[in-house]
Amino acid sequence: MKILVVDDEQDICEILQYNLETEGFEVTTANSAEEVLDLPLQDYSLILLDVMMGEMSGFQLARRLKNDAATMRIPIIFITALDSEDNLVKGLNIGADDYITKPLGMKEVKARVKAVLRRAQLQQGASSPAENKIVYEGITVDLNAKTVTCDGKELEFTKLEFELLSFFLQHPNKVFSREDLLKYCWPQDVLVLDRTVDVNITRLRKKIDHYGKQIKTRVGYGYYFERCD
Repeated sequence: MKILVVDDEQDICEILQYNLETEGFEVTTANSAEEVLDLPLQDYSLILLDVMMGEMSGFQLARRLKNDAATMRIPIIFITALDSEDNLVKGLNIGADDYITKPLGMKEVKARVKAVLRRAQLQQGASSPAENKIVYEGITVDLNAKTVTCDGKELEFTKLEFELLSFFLQHPNKVFSREDLLKYCWPQDVLVLDRTVDVNITRLRKKIDHYGKQIKTRVGYGYYFERCD
């Protein structure tokens, strides 16, 4: 199993990596939340995540991962010096699976890692396809039923509009050119013009009401969905 350790203190990363590798895990380390976003996160079975980091906190990163269908099932254990009840509750409400306070005891870390991985395996074995959803604030995209609900109201979507919204929500804050969107969201055997992308983006913005303003245009580059966490 592959574990990702995220902490802005390199010494802690190295200690955790060494101890977890002695248990047979494959360990990758990162020193910022921003660095994590460039990794193939679907490859990891567990993330050990520090709360207090630089520009993006561990809480912010965890919220983003839990709102992304591609990463929402990856277990997260917070590691932090913040041991107040409020912080514990906040972390668990985001979707964290456990919480370890610093200074870290390696026996405790190993035991908690193994326990969380066991629970995750059991949950994945019993999981229902109906849970395959992307949720962002008032928007819920059901990837199985192919439906979109916005602020409690189910919307009528074309297949292309559904694919575009799903794609944007799964890759927030990343700019995609028209060519990218045609490649990822349109059938490969259909010949369309770049202008077709613009028309569908305009329709999508209107359908999702006030969330439409979060589909931004980066002039000269393309489009992206701006998360407001």
